[in-house]
Amino acid sequence: MSSILVYISTNGGKVKRSSLEVLSHCREQAGKNGLELAAVVLDPRAEDYIDTLQSYGAKTIYTVSNPIFINHLNAPVSQALEQVIAQSKPRVFACASTEGTKDVLGALAARTGGAALPDVAAFDVTADGVSALRPVMAAKILSQNDARADLILVSVRSGSYDASPSPVVAGVVPVDFVPADISQVLRDVLSSAGDKIDLSEANVVVAAGRGIKDEEGKQLVEELADALGAAIGASRAVVENGLFPATTQIGQTGKVVSPELYFAVGISGAVQHTAGMSNSKVIVAINKDGDAPIFQMASYGLVGDLYKILPLLTAEIRALKSA
Repeated sequence: MSSILVYISTNGGKVKRSSLEVLSHCREQAGKNGLELAAVVLDPRAEDYIDTLQSYGAKTIYTVSNPIFINHLNAPVSQALEQVIAQSKPRVFACASTEGTKDVLGALAARTGGAALPDVAAFDVTADGVSALRPVMAAKILSQNDARADLILVSVRSGSYDASPSPVVAGVVPVDFVPADISQVLRDVLSSAGDKIDLSEANVVVAAGRGIKDEEGKQLVEELADALGAAIGASRAVVENGLFPATTQIGQTGKVVSPELYFAVGISGAVQHTAGMSNSKVIVAINKDGDAPIFQMASYGLVGDLYKILPLLTAEIRALKSA
């Protein structure tokens, strides 16, 4: 039986939420098209993820265990995925659109002779290929794209679908992988001291914009994030002025996030920023300009001085949590 093969991204011993979203949608597409759902995981201990993946409906799980996968390196990841694709012969290969998969998807398509549909917001498997919607022009427009080939590779933006369990008993296929010689050597991975929560996977994000003008404002954002157990994000403006590290930047030239709750603090709503957070489920905007574009997409809005609003909001949240 032909199949859909989903590449599973992991981080810190857990499956990334964005991968479970893709796996859930592919389970639905497999059922509609009479295809089998398979998953592949690359990790030093790939077998540790079997229970999670079969609880989301993967009927076949390819485990590729090798110490080289402790950190992402393009060459061995491409080599391993190419090997599993050759072994499993899927009709569709799908993955979450992460920093890592953005680096390898094009090369993998070239190596396998497949057609690539990167960074889509939605896709359906059709009788003769894949039909997808891709955000273009800073996500202001969705472009219809169709691909027809023996193998189609698709990467999906975070938050495009919901992750929904559907337990099955999976067959496990261990894959013997020996990486070819590579010229890359990863010496160390550096992260900002403030990156307490993975921004890309966070359920709650507090994002700071140009309205945060100084260290006092930064502290107010950090206190709100701490009260909410949230990750901290930022617009390009406050990254460039040095208030927040580049790892927190959200938008067209930063990270794409899709939390359940997104606080836009002092953010006007320019398309360069909203391209990275438009899939957020609930958006709370705080801005002194009642005509700011962010209010057009916000679920809730607070018009006023954020330096006065944030202390009150943080205190109320802490009071509710301690009650």
